[in-house]
Amino acid sequence: MNTHDEPRTVPSLELHRYLGTWYEIARLPERHEGTDFTDITATYTLNDDGTVRVDNRALNGEGEPEQAVGEATIVEGSGNAKLEVSFMPDGLKWIPFTKGDYWVLRVDDAYRTALVGSPNRKYLWLLARTPMIDAATRRSFLDTAVQEGYDLGDLIETSHRSAVAHA
Repeated sequence: MNTHDEPRTVPSLELHRYLGTWYEIARLPERHEGTDFTDITATYTLNDDGTVRVDNRALNGEGEPEQAVGEATIVEGSGNAKLEVSFMPDGLKWIPFTKGDYWVLRVDDAYRTALVGSPNRKYLWLLARTPMIDAATRRSFLDTAVQEGYDLGDLIETSHRSAVAHA
């Protein structure tokens, strides 16, 4: 288990392949998403200035849509695998501690499944290009999280009710 050092990221992320929409499969709790949120997606698009637009969408516990739009910048020297994300308005992004770390820990060769976490191991997301993944893939990616020192005791499985309803 890698608990003392920072978690390992992918050596190089092909950003153009990573862009697009990802479905949240599972996550560790965070203050911006209630445990009853469903249908969570993140869509990444490249801005003209090289930053990445982050468009997070979900249905809250009452079934009402929620959206948060932010901006990610690539950490230099990280092979595109480490990003800093801010959801603050442009005029407030200069304030220290308003950016969150978004580290790509693992991505499959086809860029269909990804594991993303924070270096303090407090936040973790299992993402996929589809609303559901097979049990073996899920287990393999979550095993990677455990090997990197993440505690999955509070892991939340994300439901995608509207995607299932339209399938």
